[in-house]
Amino acid sequence: MEPKWKEEYRRKLVSFEEAAQTIQSGDFVSIAIGVGGCSTELYEAILNRHEELRNVIIMDSIQLRPTRLYDPEFMKNLDGRINYMPAFGISTIRESYADNCDFIVNTVFDGGDKVAHRSDVLITMVTPPDQNGYVNLSLSNDYTWYTIKEGRKLGKLRTVIGEVNEQTPVVFGNNWLHVSEFDYFIEHSSPLPEFKRGTPTETDKTIASYVLELIKDGDTVQMGIGGIPEAVISGLDNRYDLGIVTEMYPIGLPQLVEKGIVTNRRKPLHVGVTVGTFCLGDQELYNFVDRNPSCEMHPAAYVCDPAFIARHPNMVAMNMALMIDFSGQIASEGIGHRMISGSGGQLDFMMGAYWSDGGRGITLIKAARTLKGGQLVSSIVPELPLGTPVTVPRTYAQYVISEYGVANLRYKSRRERAQELIAIAHPDLRGELRASLRKNFFPGWIRE
Repeated sequence: MEPKWKEEYRRKLVSFEEAAQTIQSGDFVSIAIGVGGCSTELYEAILNRHEELRNVIIMDSIQLRPTRLYDPEFMKNLDGRINYMPAFGISTIRESYADNCDFIVNTVFDGGDKVAHRSDVLITMVTPPDQNGYVNLSLSNDYTWYTIKEGRKLGKLRTVIGEVNEQTPVVFGNNWLHVSEFDYFIEHSSPLPEFKRGTPTETDKTIASYVLELIKDGDTVQMGIGGIPEAVISGLDNRYDLGIVTEMYPIGLPQLVEKGIVTNRRKPLHVGVTVGTFCLGDQELYNFVDRNPSCEMHPAAYVCDPAFIARHPNMVAMNMALMIDFSGQIASEGIGHRMISGSGGQLDFMMGAYWSDGGRGITLIKAARTLKGGQLVSSIVPELPLGTPVTVPRTYAQYVISEYGVANLRYKSRRERAQELIAIAHPDLRGELRASLRKNFFPGWIRE
C-alpha cells in the first residue's frame, strides 16, 4: 500500500510558472539563503508578473544565481509593483545596494523571527522526499526552518514552496520537514553554485599570522569566508582538537578533519559534530557534508544564540570589518548610508565569545584602503562617517587585528583604546590620527 504522503506530494507538484501564480499583491516573499535559494527560473517567473502585481517585496540573502532582481535599471521600472529587500548582500548586488534596493535590519540569530513575522510566502530548495515523506533543507537551514514553523504558528505564512533538486546533499541535524508542511513542490535538477577558494594576499597572510597566535588546541572556532580566514585555515597545521560552531561552514573543513585539526571532541555540546546553519563552498565540501554524521545543520535561532555560543569554553569568533572608530565601534556592513553586506552573525558570535569562559572575539581589518585617485584612507578612524551602521558596539569589542599588529580593547578606556588602535594603523597615517585624537578628544593630554 502506497504511503499517503506520496499522493500528497504528487498533488502538490507544479511548474515554475504555476508556483509564481501563487504570489499575490502585497505579499512578502522570502527566499532561502545562499545555495538553498531557488533557481533563476522561479525568480524570473515571479518578475514576469510585475504588470499585474502591486506592493510585492522579495527578500533573499547571499545571492548566487543570476536574476533581473539584482539589476537596478530593470528594478527601477518595477518600483511599487515588485521591490527588493535583501537580508545580507554580496558582490552580486553591490549595484543594487548603491541604487534602489532596501535592507531588512537583522542579525542571523533574530533573522528567523523577523522573516517569520514578515513572510507570506517562503521558497526554499530541498532534497527529494525520503521513504518517510521528509525532505531535507540540505545546505541552507538558517532562517528557513524557523520561518516555516513560526510563520505557520503566527498565522502569517500562507504559502511554502519547495524546489526539489536531486543534486542537493542530505545534511543531518534539525534540518528536516515533512511533505505536509509544504503547499507546492517544483521538481528541477540543477548543479549547485560553488564558491571557490580565493588566494590569500600577503596582507591576508600577515593578519592571519597574528590570528594564529590567539588560537590554541581545543578551542571552538567560528570564522567567515575570505582571504584572511582562508589564510588562517592553511596555517592551522600545528593545532589540534578544534571544535566548530559557526554560522557558515568553513570551506577547508574536509582537510581540517582529515588532518585531525578539527575533531569537535572537546566541545561540551554536540560532541564530535560540526554545527552550523548553512554551507557555501566547493563541490568537495558539499560531498563531505552529504550524509556525514559528524556534520549537522540547525536553525540560526539555535546555533547563533549568544547564550548557546557562550556555553562553549574558549570560543574564538573571527570576522571582517570595514572600519572601526577610536572607541571600538565596529562597522562591517556599510559605510555612511550605503550598505555593502549585512551584519550576518558577527554580533551574535562576538557576544557569545565575550561571555565564553576564555573566549576571544577577533575583528579582522586591513589598516587602510587606497581610493581610485591614489589617496590612502585609514580604516581606523576618530569617528565613523555619518549614517554608518554599528555592527558591533564598543562594549563587545575585544581583539582587533590589522597587518600591523594586535590591539586588545576589552579592558581599556576610550583613550587607551584609541592609542592601541593607532598603534596598528597604517604607519603613514598614524600622525594625523594622533593629531585628531589630541584635538577632538583629549586636548593637552596626548604628548607628541
